[in-house]
Amino acid sequence: MGSTAAGALLLLLLAVVPAVFAVTFQVGDIGFWNSGVDYTDWVTGKTFRVGDTLEFQYGPSHSVAVVNKAGFDACDSTGATQTFSGGDTKIDLTTVGTMHFICPTPGHCQGGMKLAVTVLAAVPPPATQSPPPSPKSPPPSPRTPPSSIPSPKSPPSSTPPKPAPHSPRKPKTPPPSASPPANGTPKSESPSSPSPTTPSPSPMTSPSPSPSPPINAVSKGVMMSYGMMAITMLLMYGIMS
Repeated sequence: MGSTAAGALLLLLLAVVPAVFAVTFQVGDIGFWNSGVDYTDWVTGKTFRVGDTLEFQYGPSHSVAVVNKAGFDACDSTGATQTFSGGDTKIDLTTVGTMHFICPTPGHCQGGMKLAVTVLAAVPPPATQSPPPSPKSPPPSPRTPPSSIPSPKSPPSSTPPKPAPHSPRKPKTPPPSASPPANGTPKSESPSSPSPTTPSPSPMTSPSPSPSPPINAVSKGVMMSYGMMAITMLLMYGIMS
């Protein structure tokens, strides 16, 4: 699309520039196309190019004939390619080279009404700079690849777990030891503070009665005390087992 528009603009410039720079020359200036004007002197210092125009203004006794070099030199219009007699003639210069004009009225060409114009090529149009190409859009940024490295797990705590507090076991209270009363009367024994390392007493067997003297009241009391001790120890053993 951009190249097509640029080409169309260039063609338009080529068509318009010659018209803009084209020059219309009034032949003879204020003397017009008439007798008594030196047209050799008139063309001196002027540059004619393709696209320019020559305007001939003249009276009814004059006309314009386009001839070749031979007709120009001999003032002969019989071989003229074009002849104009309208009083105001405009001739466009379309080709590079020399164009020759004479007045075909007898005696006028010999009197100096003849013109030779050297036509040069048209002025080249100014170089047009092509517009800079529009900057290309930057390529899309690459997507960030997903990280394949798993995030490190937090290391386990090096602090060992604290043991759950526990209450120490209370040592079992051993049965109170009983001793026989000195006077034969059983006394209640108060338990002493047991040591935690004291082993549990093993069951004691009832002592076998030894032969004794005849039973009296004291002997009966002692025997009852031992019997009570044996029963108590058996009961304690049963409870502990």
